[in-house]
Amino acid sequence: MKVEHTEQIAQITGPGAMNATDRRFAVHGTDLGILWDGGDGRVFVLFGDTFGEGRAAHGGGPNEADWRSNVLAFSRTRDLSQGLTLDGFIPRRDGTAAQVIPRDKRRDEVTVIPNTGIAIDGVQYVQYMSVRQWGQPGQWHTNYGGLASSVDGGVTWEKPHGSRWINRAERDDPFQMGAFARDGDHVYLFGTTNGRHGDAYLARTRTPEIMNAGAYEYFTGTGWSGDEFAAAPVLPGPVGELSVAYSVHLGQWLAMHLDDPGGAILLHTADRLEGPWSPGEVVVPGAHYPGLYGGYLHPWALDGPDIYYLMSQWGPYNVFLMRSRLAPG
Repeated sequence: MKVEHTEQIAQITGPGAMNATDRRFAVHGTDLGILWDGGDGRVFVLFGDTFGEGRAAHGGGPNEADWRSNVLAFSRTRDLSQGLTLDGFIPRRDGTAAQVIPRDKRRDEVTVIPNTGIAIDGVQYVQYMSVRQWGQPGQWHTNYGGLASSVDGGVTWEKPHGSRWINRAERDDPFQMGAFARDGDHVYLFGTTNGRHGDAYLARTRTPEIMNAGAYEYFTGTGWSGDEFAAAPVLPGPVGELSVAYSVHLGQWLAMHLDDPGGAILLHTADRLEGPWSPGEVVVPGAHYPGLYGGYLHPWALDGPDIYYLMSQWGPYNVFLMRSRLAPG
């Protein structure tokens, strides 16, 4: 696989964006925009820390500028060549975007950040991280990585304690940030340690057990183990925000992620989720898009040479739709 061309299609959120999210939904600044097929004719678009009017430059801080830890939008756009239309958000009483995945009632949680989503048999599932402390750029400490589920189309979410990977004092649990994939009767969960500098690991379970953290098994490089710390890296770090999907066009799996120290979004391919994965090819260079991160593949754009994905930029603190053309090779 090689990347022939990359371009920015449209600004999706914030002032001046095609969706006018600032005026319509009180979303002046946000990031991420994880995408998954909701199974109901809509793509779910889940954003991270979100701010309203009066936000500070480069995002903002908790409890200021109408801060919400996450907000959830929907789209039915099939032709992405002109952009991604957001039909609406899960609303508050005044119609503006509501926080959907609740925070814990604990003092040591700064925010709740979504990382990946998937729909199975009409139920929505999200992997998220409970952030304990932000550190230097690209570094943070989590309390745990967890799973949330919604049976009412994303309006309300449950966060069971049995659906969590607790981060140890060593801050080394390998399933704090996740990326879902489904293959046959298994759901797979890629994971990384907290921050953007670790390797990526792989877990799986049968789909009915998706919310049971104790039912997962972990790829060791030669087989599967019930011990998460026996997991072997499947993608070498530094792996930032990760998105995994199957390209019908290439007949291979795609893994897109941020290389934070390298200042670029990379793309890997593999025949199997366990790998081996190809070396990362630069899809978006940071020199052209300063402060880039994210890179979440659109699930309805995987059957042709063009892939579409959402990318964030720190400076404007908003989300953009990107397109890259892939060729075998």
